[in-house]
Amino acid sequence: MAGLRAKQKADKTRRILESATTLFREQGYDSARIEDIAEMAEVSVGTLYNYYQNKGDILVATVAMEVTEVLEAGARIVANPPLNVAEALRTLIEQYYDHSLYYLSKEMWRTAMAISIQQPDTPLSRRYTDLDGQLCAQVVRLIETLQVRGVVHASVDAKAMGEVFFNNLNMMFVEFCKVDAMPLEELKARVNAQHAPIAALINSIKIV
Repeated sequence: MAGLRAKQKADKTRRILESATTLFREQGYDSARIEDIAEMAEVSVGTLYNYYQNKGDILVATVAMEVTEVLEAGARIVANPPLNVAEALRTLIEQYYDHSLYYLSKEMWRTAMAISIQQPDTPLSRRYTDLDGQLCAQVVRLIETLQVRGVVHASVDAKAMGEVFFNNLNMMFVEFCKVDAMPLEELKARVNAQHAPIAALINSIKIV
């Protein structure tokens, strides 16, 4: 019975999040109503509030779903990365970017970012910050993996370098979300160009 209840809860959660993202895209985050989300998800308003306190909760839960899927895909890349720093970074980061608009629009990302900045001490903001931290840690693990395999110079501080790469890719994603007209391919090209000189500096001549 416990397994069935967990499955039913997961199903309701998924329906709520998918309905919310559909309405956020169609109507805009501010215009979408909790009542309409519940109706589309085929749950009562009371049931929806048992899962989420407000639209901000739903939005951050959607970000969490997005990041969880990205981290799972990224883990496979980190476990067996291309043996070249620039190529390994490109592969991981483009996987992040390619998935970024699967559930969320640029407007939804801007709203989630604003919530995390304007309300830094709330559970929503702390959850958003935690997700950023998990992504940063994965980029660090990529550099550490490359270093262990002899691709990155042994003298390089892998943690610091991974944080530098993450901070840049994150900042550029913010810029991407601010400009509705910027295509994803432009974002990827600009980040690859920015990372290439640094990647060349830390890339070891000897590859094992």
